[in-house]
Amino acid sequence: MDTQQKDLSYFRLRLQELLNTSFPEKANDQKFIEQRSSWAANAYEGAFRSGNAIEQCNEIANYILFEGLHFSKFDTVFQVVCNEFDTIMADEELRSFALKMFPVCEAVFTNYQLTDDFAYNTEYDLLYTEITGTIAIWIAENGLQ
Repeated sequence: MDTQQKDLSYFRLRLQELLNTSFPEKANDQKFIEQRSSWAANAYEGAFRSGNAIEQCNEIANYILFEGLHFSKFDTVFQVVCNEFDTIMADEELRSFALKMFPVCEAVFTNYQLTDDFAYNTEYDLLYTEITGTIAIWIAENGLQ
């Protein structure tokens, strides 16, 4: 049981780190975090008991832990802020500004079918352009405050 608890906390910490960085909208969803971490720990343990190599066990657990978490709307907004608006604010303000712009840009994402590999899709450039425009309009109307 001690090993499973260790595995569970390991998976919980890995998931929490990803959510804090790339999915702030899910970072406080404890039910989601507990459920995913538990599923990943159980999958790892099951794969290990079935005789799989550690690398394969990790791959199985990671698939479950990070399913649906490969394309990040926040990372996209943050990338636009960093690439397009970095000359009008200090580097240390970029992330907090992106967090402020994230809800402003949320509606733009509804026009696209987002999948884990969306960033490699031709529509990504359109999304990027729309987000850039949305942020530029917001800044023009509200300033940087």
